[in-house]
Amino acid sequence: GPRSFTGEDCAELHVHGGPAVVSGVLRALGRLPGLRAAEPGEFTRRAFRRGKLDLTAAEGLGDLIRAETEAQRRQALRQMEGELGRLYQRWSETLTQALAHLEAYIDFSEDDNVEEEVLSQGEAGRAVGGGQDAGSLLSPHPPCPPGSVPTVDATVRALEQEIGAHLQDGRRGELLRGGVHAVIAGPPNVGKSSLLNLLCQRPAAIVSPVAGTTRDVVEVSLDVGGYPLVLSDTAGLRDATDPVEREGVSRARDRLQQADLVLAVLDAAAVEPEGLGAALGSLLPPPTTPCILILNKADLLEGGGGALRDACARGDPLPPATLLSCKTGEGLDALLELLARELARLCGDPLSGSPSLTQSRHSLHLGDCAVALARYGRDRHRDLGLAAERLRLARRHLGRITGHVGAEDILDVIFRDFCIGK
Repeated sequence: GPRSFTGEDCAELHVHGGPAVVSGVLRALGRLPGLRAAEPGEFTRRAFRRGKLDLTAAEGLGDLIRAETEAQRRQALRQMEGELGRLYQRWSETLTQALAHLEAYIDFSEDDNVEEEVLSQGEAGRAVGGGQDAGSLLSPHPPCPPGSVPTVDATVRALEQEIGAHLQDGRRGELLRGGVHAVIAGPPNVGKSSLLNLLCQRPAAIVSPVAGTTRDVVEVSLDVGGYPLVLSDTAGLRDATDPVEREGVSRARDRLQQADLVLAVLDAAAVEPEGLGAALGSLLPPPTTPCILILNKADLLEGGGGALRDACARGDPLPPATLLSCKTGEGLDALLELLARELARLCGDPLSGSPSLTQSRHSLHLGDCAVALARYGRDRHRDLGLAAERLRLARRHLGRITGHVGAEDILDVIFRDFCIGK
């Protein structure tokens, strides 16, 4: 220590062989007095407690261990190295300074040490001593450093906008971390199960010429272009009379409502180009859900299906579309390319721009933080004490994300920026 992972003194044993040798060494160590097996995550917990990493970095380490695709690995590594934590820490420091200025005004404005301009239009040189020299007013303490500082109101407004923009990221980080949930949907016997088997390259679902074979949801995880995809095969959508199939259709519609992406499958030999929109409309959930239209059984088309190919190429008002034959494999490369492009759009590039939200708890605390900042604006001209409490609450929510929640640093900023006392 302090250069080890946990910040403590530690020893590493490098042993030869497989699991049996490792188990033997662990049993031998367990017989030594004072030694015990670590609890799950205990080393990471010790590293957090000694300040070697914050909670976001610890979460990034867990995501890195569980990463199954290249994009997941990149995002987890970026978070583990502290980029997300540094962003939240910068926001927390900004809030700390704004809160310190507001509390200084509340505590010391009656003594004419801090003017109201610090809330709305002041400068550091005017924020102390009513425009007089701070050194003469608070002698023998030195004057405050010159230079402009953002006002509390402007700082809070800017931070509220920045957090709001961070929250409006389309859940890219969460989708990349947990996988994009895609649902294969369509009428019975159009090749949905065949598509699932083709994409995962194994017989994961039962394929039969009998319509309505799939009753329950069959789910597989795939790596497509480095992005994680959780693919679900569902029952064919129709008005079923069999109670078991009816339950399957109900589950399929529930999955459609929760899907991040829909792979809508139609029989290419049974639809006309001008009827694609109507056929698709009967399958899709709310129009906000991204969709890829797959026209299967292209091997049955006469003359190569030129009209359907033209309709797919035109796109709008149809979603991205492609022809496919699950029987021959024709069109698979085009589908994979289209699917990878859609996944990249949904998940984004994990290495570009500001780091993305990766946990629902981040979104929850940031949402509460933004609400508190918005309420500060309403309370600012009615009750400064209540406005200060809004900033304290916002700062507390940020601290809960990283695991850093403290109060002493507010006093540090008060004395540093306003030179009040020693």
